[in-house]
Amino acid sequence: MPSSSSSGSSDSTARATSVLARPFTLGSLTLRNRIVMAPMTREFSPGGVPGADVAEYYARRAAGGAGLIVTEGTYIGHDSAGTSDRVPRFHGDDALAGWSEVAQAVHRAGGKIVPQLWHVGMARTAGAPPVPEAPQVGPSGISIDGSAAGKAMTSQDVDDVIAGFAAGAAAAEARGFDGVELHGAHGYLIDQFLWARTNQRSDGYGGDIASRARFAAEIVAACRQAVSSDFPIIFRLSQWKMGAYEAKIAESPQELDALLAPLAEAGADAFHCSTRRFWLPEFDGSDLNLAGWAKKVSGKATISVGSVGLDVDFTKALFQGERSSATDIAALLDRLERDEFDLVAVGRSMLGDPEWAAKILSGRADELKPFDLRALGTLY
Repeated sequence: MPSSSSSGSSDSTARATSVLARPFTLGSLTLRNRIVMAPMTREFSPGGVPGADVAEYYARRAAGGAGLIVTEGTYIGHDSAGTSDRVPRFHGDDALAGWSEVAQAVHRAGGKIVPQLWHVGMARTAGAPPVPEAPQVGPSGISIDGSAAGKAMTSQDVDDVIAGFAAGAAAAEARGFDGVELHGAHGYLIDQFLWARTNQRSDGYGGDIASRARFAAEIVAACRQAVSSDFPIIFRLSQWKMGAYEAKIAESPQELDALLAPLAEAGADAFHCSTRRFWLPEFDGSDLNLAGWAKKVSGKATISVGSVGLDVDFTKALFQGERSSATDIAALLDRLERDEFDLVAVGRSMLGDPEWAAKILSGRADELKPFDLRALGTLY
């Protein structure tokens, strides 16, 4: 694990500035630095509509120095996509009008922003809003825990979900966003197709890893067709799932290549690789983390994330009540300097301190505020 010592020295400040303050271009999007605000579900959008407080929340992080903001997960236009009426939608005139205000606020603060499009699949709670009568759906109707609790998607269901993602991508460009991210991680619908435990289909969407990637690739391709050729499409993936932290989609670099190649060919511009601890190697025989391997095998830009700037991962903080302390980011800078990945996403550190990026870039690390679970209860 990285050193837990903090450093405000001029040398470390100069290094952080030189590494993190470099601009980065992805299609039509040019970022002022390499720091990304990671997506974090907040549930402060009653009826699925983001209000002025949501716009201020994201604008505060843009003003605080974040180069790119990835919004919390937003439900696509499909009845089974969601499981809460306080998580924002990315469909419907009312919700999209709210998101337009969010994008404008972030731009006025000097930042860039992409929405994360989301379908929870089998993670949906039966009877939950926003559409209580909607069924739980997934590739095989199998939940993360292996129980058969829902409906296996028909070919029509597959087509409808793909169309929902494409409509969301088109709406993002039309409403002034700077790109779009597709949520293919953490055991939600796209990830349920990628993982052998939850995908036991015998048609063209199941089987080997390339076949399990077909659904994701068709979503990427449909989104690419729905937006401009240089409008960035980011695909988020993870090995771990909520409740299955040791899960693996890819057991080797070769399997990771088989997964990512069809997504890159379909039009994905970057891969956002979610790990619980960014400093841990993904495969034996190399120090590369998941983002490092994704960049190596795909040739695409990658974003790394996982307890950046903190000494306790999210699950320990959430379920065991451990308080996270700010830590040195020297190990992160080492990896960025050797171009293991291109961008770094920061979640809880930025949730606890909206000015995390500015403080890191300006040598004020001694002023960083540690993450506290109480931050989850407010939208600041």
